[in-house]
Amino acid sequence: MTQTNWAQNLEYRAATFESPGTVDELANLLAESTGPVRALGTRHCFNDIADTDGTLVSVASLPAVIEPDAERRVVRVAAGLRYGDIAPTLDEAGFALANLASLPHISVAGAVATGTHGSGDAVGSLASAVAALEFVTPAGELTRLERGDADFDGAVVSLGALGIVTTIELDIEPRFEVAQTVYESLPWNDVLSDLDAVTSLGYSTSLFTTWQDTDVIDQLWVKARVDQPASDVPFRAATSPRHPLPGVSAENCTTQGGVPGAWYDRLPHFKLGFLPSAGEELQSEYLVPRADAVAAIEAVRGLADRIAPLLFVSEVRTLRRDALWLSSAFETDAVGLHFTWKQDQPAVEALLPVLEAALPATARPHWGKLFSPNIDPAALYPRWADFAALRDRLDPQRTLVNPYLARLGL
Repeated sequence: MTQTNWAQNLEYRAATFESPGTVDELANLLAESTGPVRALGTRHCFNDIADTDGTLVSVASLPAVIEPDAERRVVRVAAGLRYGDIAPTLDEAGFALANLASLPHISVAGAVATGTHGSGDAVGSLASAVAALEFVTPAGELTRLERGDADFDGAVVSLGALGIVTTIELDIEPRFEVAQTVYESLPWNDVLSDLDAVTSLGYSTSLFTTWQDTDVIDQLWVKARVDQPASDVPFRAATSPRHPLPGVSAENCTTQGGVPGAWYDRLPHFKLGFLPSAGEELQSEYLVPRADAVAAIEAVRGLADRIAPLLFVSEVRTLRRDALWLSSAFETDAVGLHFTWKQDQPAVEALLPVLEAALPATARPHWGKLFSPNIDPAALYPRWADFAALRDRLDPQRTLVNPYLARLGL
């Protein structure tokens, strides 16, 4: 049976699909494998990071562990669970995660391995919340790494190159509530004159534009924690719920209008029970150091006439620096420029090299989204050689290598 990714722009080539029910079964599968193996999550990647012509392995059938530890302030979760499945249980126990991505539909392991993130000046990526992880190496050995261990910072955002993750421990904090408000028609020049002032208006903020009008930003989404002082937002609030995509019903979006609600029901843009975003779409994202953000936005603005015809919507969001070797926010606070494209892959792929050439040289692509083969990871990530050495040590037989990793020089 043909299997595709969520957006249906990629058909997986795997000869076999496996879904072990125990860690021992997974370990035996890897130890006995004679061909390439890759881990497959919830399929929300838009490129071939998870593809292989060998065996694709899902960990979704492993025991559904959700174990909060109040004393250590962590929750131990099964790697194949979705954030939307974990959050209500965690909330009922009185706890929360500091951050969630715009989609609660993604698996913990997949999000962490690709450096996926939500938004917030003072909030790190989903990977930055990892306190420990357990994974089975290609040799079939169960390995545990904790924050502070020598290899930990290299193993979290792993691109699936080191092993198959089984459980992850995430930092938790007391549960909190968030109120979300959408503002409309912000002048770009006013925003860019003090971008920091705008992105700091809430615990989490996102700017949305179609680039049809280069003078005005369509929407600003502000997610404010109820337990923190409220900011005075100098823009016009929407009079009814909004979807990021123009003309699309907001019924699939999380509650707006400043109504407080649980952290997990406001931090994502979309509700778990509905198809998020446009569905049939493509995505790219580039993250730049905050110091380069205005220049990056201006570069995109200058290409608006080429971008807009291929675009559903673009989002600008932020994240806090971390120490994870392959994180887009490695050693820098970052601003992300996200593109939700129409599903015209040849045209999008033809535009990406032009877009990348216009962006500052510091722009790092999101690992799970479309980017051109011109990207040189060694030039963007100071610890790239260290990661390659870690991979060599954990996967000397190249069991986990696929065309995606080969293009990156791994």
